[in-house]
Formats: sequence, C-alpha cells, structure tokens
Amino acid sequence: MKLGQTSIVHFASSFGSSVLGFVATIYIARILGPEPLGVYQVAIGLVSWLAILGQVGVSRAISKRVSEGREPGEYAVAGMALITALFVVVAAGAVVFRNQIAQYVGYPVAGYVVLMLLAVLLNSLVNSLLVGLKLVHVSGVLSPIKTGGRALSQIGLIVAGMSTAALFIGHILGFVVVIAIGGYYVLRGLPSLRRPKRRHFEGLFDFAKFSWLGNLQSRMFSYTDVLVLGYFVSSGLIGIYAAAWNIGQFLILFSGTLTSALFPEMSSISAEQDPQAVSRIVEQSLTFGGLFLIPGLFGGGLLGERILRIYGPEFPQGATILLILIVANLFMGYQNQLLNALNAVDRPDLAFRVNVVFVAA
Repeated sequence: MKLGQTSIVHFASSFGSSVLGFVATIYIARILGPEPLGVYQVAIGLVSWLAILGQVGVSRAISKRVSEGREPGEYAVAGMALITALFVVVAAGAVVFRNQIAQYVGYPVAGYVVLMLLAVLLNSLVNSLLVGLKLVHVSGVLSPIKTGGRALSQIGLIVAGMSTAALFIGHILGFVVVIAIGGYYVLRGLPSLRRPKRRHFEGLFDFAKFSWLGNLQSRMFSYTDVLVLGYFVSSGLIGIYAAAWNIGQFLILFSGTLTSALFPEMSSISAEQDPQAVSRIVEQSLTFGGLFLIPGLFGGGLLGERILRIYGPEFPQGATILLILIVANLFMGYQNQLLNALNAVDRPDLAFRVNVVFVAA
C-alpha cells in the first residue's frame, strides 16, 4: 500500500478509535461517576510503567530490524523471547507487591494488572512486527477494533451490574481480540519463523539500549501526571483530569499517524541509501504535524468548559488543565516527528540524548 493511502487508513482508524473511546468514556463517567474512572486510569498508568520494564525498547528495535528486510523471522523470534522473559520477571514482582499495589490504587487490582500487562506486551509485539513488515494500515485498523471491543465489553458488563471491575475486564477483552487478528497477519507477512542466533539478539540490543528511553519518555508524558496525582488527590479529581487528557490526546492523532506511517519507509530508505535521502519526508511530516493541534489549541481555549460538561456536571472544572494539556501535546507532536526520524536513520543514540533532557526536566 502506498504511503499516502497507508496514512489515510491509519488516521481514519485512529480517528474512529478515539471517537469510540470518547463516547465510551462519557457513558462510563455519567453512569459510574469520576471515582471509578480515576481508579481505572491510575491502574492503566501503573501497567504502562510496568510495560516499560517489560519492553525496554525491544518493540521499537523489532520494528527497526524487521523493516530492514534482512532475516526478519530470526529477529521476530528473538524479540518474542526477550519480551516473554521480561514479562515473567515483571509479573512476578507485581504479584509479590500486590498488597502495596492495591493500597496505592485503592482497589484490589494485582491480578488485573498482571493480565493487562500481558495483553499490553503481546499487543506491542504484534504492532511492532506489523510496522516492521510495512503493514501499518493493518495496525491502524486494529486500533478501533480494540477500542470498540473494550468499550462494548465495559458497557455490557456495567449494564449487567458490575462496576469498577467491568472497566478492567473489558480492557483485557479488547486487547485479546486485536492480538488474535494482528497475530494472523504477522504470521502471513513473515516469510518464516526461524531460530535466532546470538547476533540477532545483539542486533536488537544495540538498538534497544538507546531506544528504551524513548519508551520511558512516552510513558512519562502520558502517565506521570496520573501516577503522581494518585498520591495526592482523590480518584474523582483524577477522573476529571483523565477526561481532559482524553480530549488533548484526540488532537494529536494525526501527528501520531504520520509517525507510525513514516517510520518503516524512512527506515527502509535509510538502509538502502544515504540517511539524507529521508530529509524530504521529514520536512513533510513537520509541515503537516500541526494540522489538528494548532486549531485545537484555540478551540480548547474557547470551548473547553462546554466540551467537558458533556462528561457530567463535575468535569468543567478541568477546563484550564485541558488548555495546558493541548499545549503540551502540540510540542510533543513536533518532538515525536524529529525523534522518529532519528530512530529511522538508525541514530537512536541522538534520540537518546534528547530523551535524557526530557526525562530530567
């Protein structure tokens, strides 16, 4: 599929996914209120941080090595082995500290955390292979399927009489569906799955030792605020913050689409030619990166309270936070385009330096 078509399919899928998630969040907020939503968001943030330990850059390394077109089957198996081993270690730690996790989140979530962690890591593995195989459009289509499956499961369980547990179970079910579908396309796209050699693990490690900080940077941007709020404020306020964040993330969709669609193309061109050959693509990504974010900044400032009122009467107090989060997403959108280009031309060391500054700040 051509690059333009891939971008359109990925964006349309991401847009549909966000709409489904937006509607589901409104329903959940109106039926359950902000407190269960806050508990759910804190648990999701915790899983996201644990997933960093389970990936440490391996997923991005898999995409890079597979996209280069040399021995993709060996790199795929090596990546599976690494992620599986790391999951076992992290999951064991979650079980050991289950009481502390329950106390922090305010709900007995240790079992759900382990299952969600497994789902997140498997989904990350499948997506990284799809990107590496230049099946970004398939990865994009899976996004609304995951969100739709999660939303329908959560709403169905809430209607059946469940409360907070419905959010976690529905979340897991949404991942199960897309892992099965994505895995089917991965097996079709890979020429074969072969036993890796030591050099394949070393190839992943050489890239992952720099790219892991990119995963940390991404998770810090998305979940540090929620995790910190978990120590200081009520679940209700976290639920209001999560609603504002949900809207801010909606505006960064197109920038994320460009990042996902352009990475395998730039990686392939860079491997075959001089890295400078990707400069034109980088310029185009920066040109279109703010297509939704810049208008959204003004719209959020003018209509923030009205938009948040859709969630319920308690939510408009997050209007100022919404504006701040849109500004943050605006800067992050452009930063991600540049870091994406550095990783694509096999210079994760330079992206690492940028991420060090971000994490330290």
